[in-house]
Amino acid sequence: MKKYILGLFAVAVVASCVSNQERAMKSADKNLILKTANDNFAKKKWKNALALYDRLANLVAGTDDFPNVAFNTAYANYYDKNFRLAGNQFKNFAVNFPKDPRAEEAAYMAALCYYEGSMDYNLDQSTTQSAITELQEFLNNYPNSERSKNINTLIDELSYKLEFKAYENARQYFKMGEYKAANVALENVLEDFPSTKLRPQIYDYIIKARYELATKSVYDLKDERIESALAFTRQIEKEMPNTELAKTALDIREKLEKEKKDFVVVKKQTEAKIAALTERQKRLQAQNDEKVKTEQQMKDQVEAEKKAMQIQRDSAAINTPPPAATFKIQR
Repeated sequence: MKKYILGLFAVAVVASCVSNQERAMKSADKNLILKTANDNFAKKKWKNALALYDRLANLVAGTDDFPNVAFNTAYANYYDKNFRLAGNQFKNFAVNFPKDPRAEEAAYMAALCYYEGSMDYNLDQSTTQSAITELQEFLNNYPNSERSKNINTLIDELSYKLEFKAYENARQYFKMGEYKAANVALENVLEDFPSTKLRPQIYDYIIKARYELATKSVYDLKDERIESALAFTRQIEKEMPNTELAKTALDIREKLEKEKKDFVVVKKQTEAKIAALTERQKRLQAQNDEKVKTEQQMKDQVEAEKKAMQIQRDSAAINTPPPAATFKIQR
C-alpha cells in the first residue's frame, strides 16, 4: 500500500512538472515563464530550461532580468554539452556586461567551453586553435585571477594535441615510405613546436628517414644524404647522451660509415667507367669529325672541278668567232 501511494505521488509530481512546463510554453506571461525556467534550471533540467529561456530572450530584453537569463542560458547549454553555443553566449555576456560581477566568470567559462569543444587530435583542430586563443585572452585580461592558475595547464594540454597531430601526420609519411616528405614534415614539427615533449620520438624517425634516404638514394644525391644522416647521428649523441636513442644513432652511424666506404668504391668505379666512356666518345667524335671533314673536302673538290669546267666552256664560247656571212645569189 505504501509503495502504491509513493507511486501515485511520483506520478502526480511528474504530471505537475509536465503541466507547469506546458503551461509556461503556451503562456505569454513573462513572470510565469521566467519562474518555470529558473525552477528547471535549479533542478538541472537543462533542456526544459533552455526551451523556456529561448522564449524569454525577447520578453526580457532591456530589462533587469536579461543578464540573469543570458547567464543561465549559457550555463544550461554548457551543462547540456552545447559547448560552442555556450562559449559564444558566455563571451557575449562578458562583452555586453563588463561591470557585472559575473563578467570574469563568464569570460573564464567562455574559454573553458572552447577547451571542452576541442576535437580529438585526429579530427579538425580549428576548435583547438580557438580554445588556445580564448584561454590566452583570459590569461591576458585576468592575470591575477584565481581562475588563471590552471589556464597554462589547459593551454599546454591543447598545444600537445596540436603537436601530436602534426607528429602523427609526419609519421604517416614514414610509414608510406615517403622518407623525404617525412623528414621535412618532422623538421617542421620541431620548428613549429620547439618545446615539444615528442622530440625524442621525432629525432628517432628523422634519423631513420635520413638513413633510408641515404641508403636508397640516387647516385647524384647519395654523398650529400649520407653526410646529412651522419651529422644528425652526432647531433643526437650530443643532445641526448646515454639514451637508447643515442645507441640507435651510433648503430646507424656505423652502418652509414660502411655505406660511405662502399659508395667510395662504387664512385671510383663509376668515375672510371664515365672517364672511359667519355674518352671513347671523344675518339668516336674525332673520327666522325674527320669523316665529315674528308667528305666535305671531297665535296668541295668536286664543286671546284665543276666550276673549272664551266669556266672553260664559257671561255671557249667567248673566243669562238661567229660563222662567215653568206649571200644568196639572185636568180
